[in-house]
Amino acid sequence: MKRLLIPIAAALAAVLAAPAALAQKKYDTGASDAEIKVGNIMPYSGPASAYGTIGKVEAAYFKMLNEKGGINGRKLNFISVDDGYSPPRTVEMARKLVEQDEVLFIFQSLGTGMNTAIQKYMNVKKVPQLFVATGATKWNDPKDFPWTMGWQPNYQTEGTIYAHYILKNKPNAKIAILYQNDDYGKDYLKGFKDGLGAKTSLIVKEVSYEATDPTVDSQMVQLQASGADVFFNITTPKFAALAIRKAYDLSWKPLHFLNNVSASVGSVLVPAGLEKAVGLISTQYIKDPTDPQWNKDPAVMAWKEFMAKYYPDGDLKDASNIYGYTVAAALAQVLKQCGDNLTRENVMKQAASLKDFRVETMLPGIKMNTSPTDFAPIESVQLIKFDGKEWVRFGEVMGK
Repeated sequence: MKRLLIPIAAALAAVLAAPAALAQKKYDTGASDAEIKVGNIMPYSGPASAYGTIGKVEAAYFKMLNEKGGINGRKLNFISVDDGYSPPRTVEMARKLVEQDEVLFIFQSLGTGMNTAIQKYMNVKKVPQLFVATGATKWNDPKDFPWTMGWQPNYQTEGTIYAHYILKNKPNAKIAILYQNDDYGKDYLKGFKDGLGAKTSLIVKEVSYEATDPTVDSQMVQLQASGADVFFNITTPKFAALAIRKAYDLSWKPLHFLNNVSASVGSVLVPAGLEKAVGLISTQYIKDPTDPQWNKDPAVMAWKEFMAKYYPDGDLKDASNIYGYTVAAALAQVLKQCGDNLTRENVMKQAASLKDFRVETMLPGIKMNTSPTDFAPIESVQLIKFDGKEWVRFGEVMGK
């Protein structure tokens, strides 16, 4: 009888050990019991340096999380580097983060051209290129690029929305367009033309500029001379401010559409001159901290308290700072969902499993949804108009 007890005891021990085996922690390079290494690439210098504040506010958010114990008991080690808004430099920095710093993934690398330059590398390496800071449509391609995911509403959708607004409210418009001569500018342009459909003949002039140009003065003179009464301004912050100011100086007063990526009061409209920006139309999907209606909103109040404690040098009027806070909170949710399975594969799996998730700093009615076949978390926006002090929302939330 005693002989039978030995195999029974062994079998019982195996059964009791099974749950522990199932719950075993899984890690890839860049993750451990103690920390999660997160890479980030930002233009802290160069022509798009106004966006550098996004990296700073994200670093501040992760510092706050670490002080509260991290995520699932792990501290976030946020390694943010500068690429000067130069694609060759972005490639260099991505290789450094992946091969030397050994990050688990790269989060929020900024710029369409910059992310394009590293997309194939990241996918060959099977390292997540997560929640990229660009709205190009190409980031929603899980079939061909399963390791790259966008976050913000895409540029083509936004361009289409402006086109539909023009067709409805100014059907005989004469449209002039200024766009950055790269994938970012061309993506907006395609969406806008798709939205116009058979009415692309309404475009009377389109000119481009390079990100390295000192000004866009000559382009603005050409556009004004075209006789256009509608202007679609597809520019990054530095050039957006220059274009707004030049239009005013030329006494050109078209119906002016400004792409969302440059709709910051603090980094664009203030430098341009608030009085010169009256009447601008753009889109929003995140609450604007300069809008008085959010003064007592609990989420915006919490953001302001966060800024005062963790990023006191940050401009409360700069929309990039509430953007960075919001997307950092979205990443925190993905990592919470990962639990103790911190493999690169599971990071992408959880990022592709967001269901009606929202950060409360997002506008009412806007949620994040992803799936294995949909890598576009946010697909809705609302039109806004600048009244000289703040952006004012109008119309309904549009998009999917």
